[in-house]
Amino acid sequence: MMPSPGLSATPRRSMKPQRLLGAASGWFVAVTLFASWLLNLLPWGRWPGVPDFFGIVLLFWSVHAPRRVGMTVGFVGGLLLDVHNARLLGESALAYTLIVYWAVAWRGRILRFGPAAQTLHVLPVVVLSLGAMVALRSLLLLTWPGWWWLADCLVTALLWPFVTWLLQLPQRIAAGSDPT
Repeated sequence: MMPSPGLSATPRRSMKPQRLLGAASGWFVAVTLFASWLLNLLPWGRWPGVPDFFGIVLLFWSVHAPRRVGMTVGFVGGLLLDVHNARLLGESALAYTLIVYWAVAWRGRILRFGPAAQTLHVLPVVVLSLGAMVALRSLLLLTWPGWWWLADCLVTALLWPFVTWLLQLPQRIAAGSDPT
């Protein structure tokens, strides 16, 4: 049977082959988590629209290296941020533990897409985790901080493609492929 003149005999592939990246160094994971935690310590971190640097890097490593970064890292990092920011002890720890939980739960789904489309999956993770923190603070202190925390969530999620590119850059260079 002959194929019709308008159709080609072989199907076209719409996906480009990609190189598999090696595992990230444990030191690199630790340094990036510590650097992002230090960025959260800066005084402009309480302004509206400032992203949660530790949260986005924790989310990245929870998705890309779930055996190296777990809930303990999120919990301890959150407790240290709570102490530094003089917040209720455990509210950031709860948020970061939820980030790790949802990242591991949605890991397979997130990795199916490219970095730009992954932003749509990262946004609910960030909103749910930070929303739990805001709800807990509102319930215990009987004050409502407003809706500005949603701007923080949106900016954090919009940084996902850049964070993905930046944190995978050393692995691409080590693999000998084009870093862009």
